[in-house]
Amino acid sequence: MKRSERNVPTKKSRVSLVLKVLLLLSASVLLCVTAYGVYITKKAETAANQSFEKVDREISEKRQAKVEPVEDNVSILFIGVDDSEQRGQGAEHSRSDALVLATLNNEAKTVKLVSIPRDSYVYIPYKDREDKITHAHAAGGTLATIETVEELFDIPVDYYVRMNFNAFIEVVDAFGGIEVDVDLPYAFYEKDENDEKTVYLEPGLQELNGREALSLARTRYVDSDIMRGKRQQDIIKAIAKKATNVTSITKYGDVIEAIGDNMKTDMTFDEMKSFFSYLTEGIPQIDSLTLEGYDDMSTGIYYYKLDEESLEETEHILKSHLELIPDTSNISGTEESNEKASESTSDSEDMSTR
Repeated sequence: MKRSERNVPTKKSRVSLVLKVLLLLSASVLLCVTAYGVYITKKAETAANQSFEKVDREISEKRQAKVEPVEDNVSILFIGVDDSEQRGQGAEHSRSDALVLATLNNEAKTVKLVSIPRDSYVYIPYKDREDKITHAHAAGGTLATIETVEELFDIPVDYYVRMNFNAFIEVVDAFGGIEVDVDLPYAFYEKDENDEKTVYLEPGLQELNGREALSLARTRYVDSDIMRGKRQQDIIKAIAKKATNVTSITKYGDVIEAIGDNMKTDMTFDEMKSFFSYLTEGIPQIDSLTLEGYDDMSTGIYYYKLDEESLEETEHILKSHLELIPDTSNISGTEESNEKASESTSDSEDMSTR
């Protein structure tokens, strides 16, 4: 046999070489992914520790014991504030520009969102009188806002997340923008984070950057506070959709950096991680609720007066979703109520065939 023939690799050796290369590449990728995961986790933990800010109470007066997100139904109040230098009010004395309450049902893995119009005329415990809900934060900060929302719906607020305009803009930009079906009656220029009309908004499905998303979330004079609340809910859903997209994994580091000192919450890092269970199968079912009401200028000052029937219905849905009361409406979104709804539909079908 010639020497050149002895050096020709066999088919079996070639396959073995390919397998070794693939295994080496797989191990390298796995090592990189693991290292990145550890890096992101440590980075997130550091950011969470920096953002942690307790309110002056252990638990809500409407709770008998502290909740555990990994096993309990909980509520989270999202507070958007304008603490820019132009306002000169600081984080704790600024008015709340956006209030969104979320209830999460642990078993059904569903979420209810209700936006509270900033000019809603409600009872503010901190001031011991009725006023615009946006004034609660200006008067008594985060805790005063939490207690006002608890009074409004007669449910506990277990956690809060307070974010300023900078954090909102940077989070959206860190994800590379969000896709939103902009629900506006016409195109116009809206105020930006510096209260200058530089952001052009127009109706239709489109990609929005951080400044555009913020301007859309704040827009209310073109229609109403109700429509403003719906737009805020659409933006929250769009951010949730982007966050659960596989392509966004590499952007988590930028998102964490964006939060930085621009967000405060009373959730610990471990409690935050508990909410990941809601994302194991993609975006959870998120239902939007609307607080109906009417404009009132009878005193010479504009207020949004909440419709009592709408308020009571919303309160019932939230309480049912948290399982604080039995669900009798079939609209709370829990598994039990859905089963009841299915049984009711089956019974109706049986009756129609008799």
